[in-house]
Amino acid sequence: MSQSQSIDPRYAGRPPARPKKRRNWFARIIGLVVLLFVLSLICIPLFAWGKINKVEAMPDGDRPADTAGTTFLLVGSDSREGLTRAERAKLHTGTAAGQRTDSIMLLHVPESGPTALISLPRDSYVSIPGHGKNKINAAFTFGGPQLLIKTVENVTGLRVDHYVEIGFGGFASIVDSVGGINMCLPKAIKDEYAHIDLPKGCQDLDGPNALGYVRARHFDPLGDLGRVQRQREMIGAIADKAVGPATFLNPFRFYKLSTAGAEALTIDKDMGPLTLLKFARGMKAVAAGGNGITLTVPVSDTNLKTPNGSAVKWDNAKATALFKALKADDTSGLKST
Repeated sequence: MSQSQSIDPRYAGRPPARPKKRRNWFARIIGLVVLLFVLSLICIPLFAWGKINKVEAMPDGDRPADTAGTTFLLVGSDSREGLTRAERAKLHTGTAAGQRTDSIMLLHVPESGPTALISLPRDSYVSIPGHGKNKINAAFTFGGPQLLIKTVENVTGLRVDHYVEIGFGGFASIVDSVGGINMCLPKAIKDEYAHIDLPKGCQDLDGPNALGYVRARHFDPLGDLGRVQRQREMIGAIADKAVGPATFLNPFRFYKLSTAGAEALTIDKDMGPLTLLKFARGMKAVAAGGNGITLTVPVSDTNLKTPNGSAVKWDNAKATALFKALKADDTSGLKST
């Protein structure tokens, strides 16, 4: 082919075209998004950490010796403090003064083996230092976290390493911040005291309904024992969703959860961010489908007559064996109930 045939006369005499400089704007945008995402994973928790309420929860005096593993005392407080009149109406909390414990649980994270979440029924009849025998939740009313921890340590022989408390409004806010929690109800639940009327089947519960679900007991023939089972189920489901990829990959949900959780929680002053993360991962482990264990301290009488009303009596032999296993950091022989 001749030169005259290979070159278009219209372009004769023009300098050869220079290759355009390729600008990969897409890569730059992706890099910026990744940078912002990483910064959000760092900055949001740091911001939230500063908003968490920290208290002097650990008691003075003689305490059980340190053992392997980490034991958290998780308390659900029914305090109405900080709730507006509208929030109290929305959550159906009433106007009772003071604060009590609607739920008391021990989360034991062993050095190896399955994590265990143990419910201590709030009506458990135990000795409260300085106050004689009473229902265990009275310890919180008499002396707050310090007396409750001292009471739990005395009756279990375990050393409580850390304290986590959540109130009514905070619990509902956390549920709403993760977009609700899916619960599968084997039968319809209607409880006027808890202000819930839920149909049978799987459904997403918003904050107020989730709160009613874990507080209700009048409809349940198992009473408080049935309620603590639902509390463990709900808390595990919240932790599973909160620590899941859908939360970390969604900056808006991550921010809402971080701030809602920070405003809802009260922890002991000795707890650091990594320990709180350990607690969250432990709660995720006991969620449905996890390898954790959930159970209630063994009981022998759910209608013990006492000067303080009907109470729950532990099965001393079985309870002692349970706490002995936890003290030895051996959860391998425990079974969910």
